[in-house]
Amino acid sequence: MDKSVVTVKGQLVIPSKLRRKFGIKKGTQVYLYERDGEIVIRPVTDEYLRSLAGITGTKGKLLKALMEEKAKEREL
Repeated sequence: MDKSVVTVKGQLVIPSKLRRKFGIKKGTQVYLYERDGEIVIRPVTDEYLRSLAGITGTKGKLLKALMEEKAKEREL
């Protein structure tokens, strides 16, 4: 288990061992959420985003509707 300290600005250093393991590099965004009274940090990587594909169960209908809406907005 690794330990880190929060700075005055609320910043936290993720130990290099964990950064390498999870592919966290400069500029990588992370998702923070609470689960069962704990803070979870999850890197937002391409792999993570691919794992979210299809979770809405709309089979692409939602994306199609969004694209149609954007096209209408551009016409205005």
